[in-house]
Amino acid sequence: MLLVSRLAMRDLRRRRAEAALLLLCVLAATTTLTLALVLHDAASDPYQRTRAITKGPDVVATGPLSRLETLSGASGVAGHSGPFPVTAAKLRTSSSKTSDVQAVGRDSNAATVDQPLLTDGAWAGPNGVVLEAAFARALDVGVGDQVTLAGRSFSVTGVAITASSAPYPGSLCLVPRGCVTGSTEGAPAGVLRNPGLVWLTRADVMSVAQKADNQFAVLNLKLADPDGAQAFIDANGGRGPRALPMHPWQNILGDATELAHDSQILLFIGTWLLALLAVASLSVLVGGRMADQTRRVGLLKAVGATPGLVAAVLVAEYVMVAVSAAGGGLAIGTFTAPLLTGSSAGLIGGAGTPSVTLPTIVWVITAALAVAVIATAAPAVRAARSSTVDALADAPRPPRRMRRLTAVSSRLPIPLLLALRLAVRRPRRVLLGIAIVLITVSGIYVLLILNTYLGTQELSGGYGAAQVEVLRHVLLVWSVILLSLAAVNTIAITWATVLDNRHASALVRALGATPAQMTTALVGAQVLPALLGAVLGVFPGGPVLFHLINAIAGGAGDRATLPTPWQATALIAAVLVVVAALTAVPARVGGRRPVTETL
Repeated sequence: MLLVSRLAMRDLRRRRAEAALLLLCVLAATTTLTLALVLHDAASDPYQRTRAITKGPDVVATGPLSRLETLSGASGVAGHSGPFPVTAAKLRTSSSKTSDVQAVGRDSNAATVDQPLLTDGAWAGPNGVVLEAAFARALDVGVGDQVTLAGRSFSVTGVAITASSAPYPGSLCLVPRGCVTGSTEGAPAGVLRNPGLVWLTRADVMSVAQKADNQFAVLNLKLADPDGAQAFIDANGGRGPRALPMHPWQNILGDATELAHDSQILLFIGTWLLALLAVASLSVLVGGRMADQTRRVGLLKAVGATPGLVAAVLVAEYVMVAVSAAGGGLAIGTFTAPLLTGSSAGLIGGAGTPSVTLPTIVWVITAALAVAVIATAAPAVRAARSSTVDALADAPRPPRRMRRLTAVSSRLPIPLLLALRLAVRRPRRVLLGIAIVLITVSGIYVLLILNTYLGTQELSGGYGAAQVEVLRHVLLVWSVILLSLAAVNTIAITWATVLDNRHASALVRALGATPAQMTTALVGAQVLPALLGAVLGVFPGGPVLFHLINAIAGGAGDRATLPTPWQATALIAAVLVVVAALTAVPARVGGRRPVTETL
């Protein structure tokens, strides 16, 4: 084991640039996987912690005082707080920001059920108001600021979190006039639009209460069987024409963590795409490194190394890189996650403190090792089983003869002729190149759809501008990693082609081809597969991936705007230009190698 580790480490030091490319490939996939797993925890843990610490209710009921007082004594109720008066009002900040709010009148004494937890300041006294944390952040209001409610001036005395309602803008509707969250287009007159939640004293609530809200209140219930919240609602007037509005804690959990869930779906899809790209890139890099290490394999076998030892040394290099990348991905994902958990700002631990659990660490390391082993095992075993004499000779592979291709290419310009023949020499590498571009373009196609959708429509889930911005951050992370890994793949494929065709390229130059023609041929050998991959990525790859995401997320795919034909054409053209630009430098280096040195 020690010998294998020393040989693997020595080879990584000798080829630092290639080791860095390997690290980047796996790092991209592990970072995205870490973000997806952390957001999976963010979709439940912060709310559960908030619910435990704030003595969250199992059922929240709103309605006339007389009916709520009767409900508090219903069978199955283990405890309650309230009824508390509630009213609708218009809030205005000192910076002239306005918003509809639902103001709840609370006692100064601690409640046994649903006691909001102050994160800043003190509880509301006369002429004082406490704002729900996510609502305060959205308005950029803090302790000491002045706001007006229904024309009356109040001082913000505190900021608090609660488990009785989802954070802003997903607050429960507590008033009889009704509320609309998300898109307010076509909303009836008089309803509250994306209301925030605030707490006042009982007396202050009654002083700002409107006539329509008089004698309306909210009741928080603790049940003997919390899991049977919906059954309790069904049995106690929660259905029918005179149904009393009641909300089980499970629905509040779903509303509170919906954004983290949607972000998680996007990142998991991105993780699968990046994992496929990582396997493809590693396969290309492994092929290139194996071509460059043929003589080293022969030397190891010549001094007595068994095929098993040789294969172990080759695989160990990638396992070391994979473990390092897993550690880096865990670190980057942990520090980046707070940017993508903004929807949990009104929950304990929801913003800035995502935790990486042991299962997350195990999943990320296992995924990194799986990617490395899947991509390297077969080439390493094949290289280890090669003939020692052939490996020491490091002779070039004979080209594949294809009569039809020879007949067609003979009539083409020299650069295009050479490009076709270079591509055909390694058909599996061409297929990998097509797959890499197809995956990348499919991802970009979906990103265009989602970005347009976020920019032109409100989401049906009740997201406001802040939540849309969080989803844009998710798409930005996905797009940056996807494009970066695709760029690394393109450079890696070109360099692998340069290494694999160094003898053939030198022979062609010896027969009269110029360095410029050879460089153009190497670039063309990458652009031709990229063209096919880009076309397949636009159709059917992109639409299929979009419908897959839509099916998983349960979205309204018919409301999305697909890229227009000219946008799709521009995307294909941009991909070809970028591929040509990325391959130009390694192709130029390979095309200008001294002929005598190579031969």
